[in-house]
Amino acid sequence: MQVQVTASDPREVGADLIAAAVGTRASELGAPERAAADADPVAIVYTDAAPLAVVALEPDIEGLRTGAARAVRACRGGGTVAWALDASLPLPVEDQVRALAEGAVVGGYDARRWRSGTPPPGVQRFVLCGCDGDLAGVADRAALVARWTNIARELVDAPPNVISPTGLAERAAALPRLVVETIDPSEAGLGALAAVGASSPVPPLLLVLRHEPPGAPDTPRLALVGKAVTFDTGGYFLKPQSDIVRQKADMAGGAAVVAALGAIAELGLPLSVTGVVPACENMLSGSAIRPTDVIRTAAGLTVEVTNPDAEGRLILADALWYARRGGATHLVDLATLTGALRAGMGDLYAGVFSPDETWRETVVQAGNASGDLAWPWPLHPRYRPLIDSTVADLRNTAGKSFGFPIVAATFLAQFAGQGPWAHVDMLGPAWLDEDRGDAFGTGASGYGVRMLVELATRMSTAAAV
Repeated sequence: MQVQVTASDPREVGADLIAAAVGTRASELGAPERAAADADPVAIVYTDAAPLAVVALEPDIEGLRTGAARAVRACRGGGTVAWALDASLPLPVEDQVRALAEGAVVGGYDARRWRSGTPPPGVQRFVLCGCDGDLAGVADRAALVARWTNIARELVDAPPNVISPTGLAERAAALPRLVVETIDPSEAGLGALAAVGASSPVPPLLLVLRHEPPGAPDTPRLALVGKAVTFDTGGYFLKPQSDIVRQKADMAGGAAVVAALGAIAELGLPLSVTGVVPACENMLSGSAIRPTDVIRTAAGLTVEVTNPDAEGRLILADALWYARRGGATHLVDLATLTGALRAGMGDLYAGVFSPDETWRETVVQAGNASGDLAWPWPLHPRYRPLIDSTVADLRNTAGKSFGFPIVAATFLAQFAGQGPWAHVDMLGPAWLDEDRGDAFGTGASGYGVRMLVELATRMSTAAAV
């Protein structure tokens, strides 16, 4: 979708649908008073210029994102949507442009690409009317990040026989402007990743994506680590039917890292950024890891497997070690790691863990500023003894009925090395079983792409000062 800005009246841009928020601007465009009452969430009225979508929304950034998405979805025949900006809203025009551009692109996403036949028409052009041309850069950047968010959604929504570890590697290798390497975990000594992936006929792999722009400073060096279990059966702790049908989404952290690297490269951010994505399937087979197995990680620590369905932290352990060994000064990992986080936070917020409170707050702020909402969670030395093992250095679960997300983060902390590290448990917002009434609908949300791009942008700006 192309996003444009213009000072023109929306009736002058050849739109197939004109859209405006309920209020003064909609009335000026010919909306009768009853349209405001009918707009729940969108009322369509017909004017001399074009059909007019009167959109009910909250007068804030999230409301505008949602409103733009609803307007795009209301344009059934595709073509052009013209949005009339409203100066009476209590938001700066720049913020309106950013939110509307992002919402339009996100709202134009269609997960039905796997149907046979001709795909339904989509909106090709979204025109923001009533603003200066110098805001074109704001709209372009917001649309770019939203487009990469949709790419992450597409990866997660795709069937697992298509986006297997191999399929994900193929998609990553096709990304422009990045150096992409595929590593065999067995040859590289990544014992945990190799052990988890041994259960599948599709071999596991480690994807490494590098953005090394000319002139980037030597420090900081940011590494983004994303869990990509492209299908998770739970192994010998087989998941129930109600849960296993959602498990193609267990690679959402990896998808977010791949897409964020694509966006960072396209934006040309002057910062060294590496994406590290451990990819595998956790299947039930004769070669699957068993309860009480002991595996040796790349860091040299041995882990007793007390739960084969806690495989994400195992593969992340190797990936975190690899990223830190590669010279990263700052680490963030994203993972759909614990159902308990979703039980506690719902489908709106991710939890952020870090022993470094400043870095944790930096990640939280980047998420909240971008729309990928995040909330700080605690880490405390009291949790460390819970993962002691009687036969190995560690065990991968505590065997307790409490503290699951914190125990998981505590395990990962043993492999994060020296320097700032944060863990983002994003199981709740990564996959939406129900429509939250926002821009995303149901299915994959692309959570994490906006957070990571915002984080990298802030770091590159600070480094340039």
